[in-house]
Amino acid sequence: MAIRCHTVENHHLTTDFTDQAAILLQTLVADGAALGWTSPPSRAEVADLLWEVVDDGPKDARLVIASVDDRLAGMGFWRRYLRPTYRPHADLEKVAVSLDFRRRGVARSLVEELVLTATDAGVEMLTLDFRGDNLGAEQLYLSCGFREYGRLPHFVAPDDVHRLDRVLHVRDLRPA
Repeated sequence: MAIRCHTVENHHLTTDFTDQAAILLQTLVADGAALGWTSPPSRAEVADLLWEVVDDGPKDARLVIASVDDRLAGMGFWRRYLRPTYRPHADLEKVAVSLDFRRRGVARSLVEELVLTATDAGVEMLTLDFRGDNLGAEQLYLSCGFREYGRLPHFVAPDDVHRLDRVLHVRDLRPA
């Protein structure tokens, strides 16, 4: 299985691509994925998000997709922090992999490409966070060179009753 990752630019944001991305995210959220939504996002919400990331420009954000046999297998993006004193740094905001392509190296390929594009854009520190119950994400990020720098107990509210830890990781991208 050949995984192909590439950066998404304005001309890639076709109706077909946006539909595929929306279906991917909607399916994952409906299945309980920890992507920041408590219910599946609308197509319009996904389209707005994709355009916002791409419109930020390659020095301030990067949307990367992974495809296998011309099928959307996953996507992820990072964005620079807006606060002036945090501008050298960025946050890896989402990594989403289709249920059909889980445990096949797609997430690792996406994270590696996102780290590469962030490094190329001059990002110094790449942060990310995830729910404390997402042990697969934790293993992936640790194996990709991230380290935990904090944990907020009972911070994430996936519903009105449950509370989960927010785990904070960082990878230093500055040259040694």
